[in-house]
Amino acid sequence: MPQTYDAIVIGGGIVGAAAAYHLVQAGARTLLFDRDEPGRATDAGAGILAPAINRRDPDLWVDFALKAVDYYPPLVEALAAAGAGETSYARCGMLLVAAEEEELEPFTQAQATIAERQRQRGVPAPADLYPVKPEEARSLFPPLGPICAGLYYRQAARVDGRQMAQAMRRAAQRQGLQVAPVGVEALQMDRSRVTGVVAQGEVHGAGAVIVAGGAWSGRFGQQLGVAIPVEPQRGQIVHLSLPDAPTGDWPIVGAFKDQYIVTWPGGRIAAGATRETGSGFAPHATAAGIHAVLGEALRVAPGLADARIAEIRVGLRPMTPDGMPVLGPVPGVAGVFLATGHGPTGLQLGPYSGKLVADLALGHPAEVDLSPFSVTRFQ
Repeated sequence: MPQTYDAIVIGGGIVGAAAAYHLVQAGARTLLFDRDEPGRATDAGAGILAPAINRRDPDLWVDFALKAVDYYPPLVEALAAAGAGETSYARCGMLLVAAEEEELEPFTQAQATIAERQRQRGVPAPADLYPVKPEEARSLFPPLGPICAGLYYRQAARVDGRQMAQAMRRAAQRQGLQVAPVGVEALQMDRSRVTGVVAQGEVHGAGAVIVAGGAWSGRFGQQLGVAIPVEPQRGQIVHLSLPDAPTGDWPIVGAFKDQYIVTWPGGRIAAGATRETGSGFAPHATAAGIHAVLGEALRVAPGLADARIAEIRVGLRPMTPDGMPVLGPVPGVAGVFLATGHGPTGLQLGPYSGKLVADLALGHPAEVDLSPFSVTRFQ
């Protein structure tokens, strides 16, 4: 007879792993279902943590993301104390560059947006954000080509989603987390309450269920009587290798065509990424996608031309119509909570989102107002 748990988490990406970790930390008997679906966004994400210089998303996202990124250091410290292994989290700095004259106008607009948010929130600190001349920019990131303008933010950080999720899972398993490497077929319901899940034909009971299935979360909407409009958006990212270069000391680079270069220790550099809306559940690389990624990377940083292609990763971002995540309960249905729809920013928001929704599943109020992220906004 299947065991009954205090909580069940559906989905083992960074959001689900965080929810499971925090549930177990609170003493909840927890079962995590993770079928390790190819194309999971966590496994392919770039991991740029720099909301203080975000220039695209609305204030609602920025305010939430600042809290989420501030949560990383204490979480990483707790994981280290638990002996959870490498998390990959590190501060590395970030360069915003206008590589061509046509990018000067959006660069100037971005500076104005960042400066206004800086005035309102007090972040970044003035000492942490400053313009750099082309020669200084190239000293920070040697493969960089000629640029027209640059801005450096020294508090930007990076995280490898795979390693971070694995560290949280390891810590949770040491404290009793159970993991089932299978998918969930359906929710088990008793009238207007979710009482567990059905997996491989068996019912697993739970006091609370968290749906953190990324791009696959929408399929539970019909049972819950709500629309969960989360659709996959394919992102292709190319990992390059420069074995003799001190890449761990180089900053992230962001240009003005929605792509980036993320640096890692050990000669590794990630260049990405495509944003392929309407891709469906097709997590494979394409000739056009890789051409676009490498073309943009070499336009900004021609010094990468001789780098070896080490790996190509493809993820399916869980996108919502407004680009905001879906977090919190489902009105009219007890015992179930949603934690999905983080789009391209799951690695920035994921650990904090998982914590907040775990608090709700435990019967505690969330420390921030999650009502703007409720699924009801789509109904």
